[in-house]
Amino acid sequence: MSNTISGKNLLRPTGLQCKNLQEYLKSRPSEVLNKLYHNPPICLAVFRELPVIAKHYVMRLLFVEQPVPQAVIASWCSKLHFEEHQKVVLVLNELNVWNEASIPGGLPGWILNTTFKKNLKIVLLGGGKPWTMSNQLETDSKPRDVAFLDSYALERWECVLHYMVGSQQQEGISADAVRILLHAGLMKRDEADGSPVITQAGFQFLLLETASQVWYFILQYLDTIEARGLDLVECLTFLFQLNFSTLGKDYSTEGMSEGLLTFLQHLREFGLVYQRKRKAGRFYPTRLALNIATGQNKPLSRDPEKEGYIVVETNYRVYAYTNSNLQVALLGLFCEMLYRFPNLVVSILTRDSVRQALKSGITATQIVGNMLIVK
Repeated sequence: MSNTISGKNLLRPTGLQCKNLQEYLKSRPSEVLNKLYHNPPICLAVFRELPVIAKHYVMRLLFVEQPVPQAVIASWCSKLHFEEHQKVVLVLNELNVWNEASIPGGLPGWILNTTFKKNLKIVLLGGGKPWTMSNQLETDSKPRDVAFLDSYALERWECVLHYMVGSQQQEGISADAVRILLHAGLMKRDEADGSPVITQAGFQFLLLETASQVWYFILQYLDTIEARGLDLVECLTFLFQLNFSTLGKDYSTEGMSEGLLTFLQHLREFGLVYQRKRKAGRFYPTRLALNIATGQNKPLSRDPEKEGYIVVETNYRVYAYTNSNLQVALLGLFCEMLYRFPNLVVSILTRDSVRQALKSGITATQIVGNMLIVK
């Protein structure tokens, strides 16, 4: 009669959609993509997320300086996988990785985007200008290890989640983070007192894995980046540079523009980087930043005391063995709390609590499917 929560979300999302890297870039105008492709880190991030067949095509065209007939490229893929070939052609088209060009005789062909090809060669073969954040630094007198960075990132990110569920541990969230939550529709102003309250989309957001939450949150931030007076291409480039950084290593802020320094402070507030002081000349990327372009949910190191189990009885009582206030708050989205002990929470599924959950966007399937009852 138990269901393990072990630091994971209790439910799975059904309605909230999170664009991956490809979907986000496809939505950008071609002129923005061309600006982005002037930066080798973005070219590598795009190449890494391409389908296997697309990677194969790009590598075969990387050193070809003239258009290749489309029929020839189609012959590189087995006829049994013609549908996959068509999907790959569409993906490379939408990402502006290659362009259509005619060859002698009027036959249609494909040629790699010149800018993309040039900068992909740089990241694969070496060369190009050093990244700004790669400047040499003196040894940090107070270095931060991976365990500290994981703990810091988890603490900062859970501040956002605590704020959304209205738990008591919601100190430390910035006004900027609140504005993003409102912009994304994850929270809205209460009609009575104007305070932010969670929305249906916000409930769905809470049920995502951490990597998906962070990526969705950053996408919403990027939607507002130009209104902040920041440069989208510059910030995206820096974001992807972070994705290729080394966990536990410190990097220099020397040479960064004022816009990038502002962006760095926002990432610091969300837990993607650690910086001891605002004017410190160094920062440490956290695991949240290293996951950002891949969507991989590499777990942060958690306090073992925050892990636990859920037991559901046939009388609808729910016992959650956990010390995590966030997990308790999530449970409270669809249960009525009865008792709270140091390592145990007793609650009950009632008609009113389930009805309130349904009104908030949590489905019956989510509740039943994720609280597995074993007779």
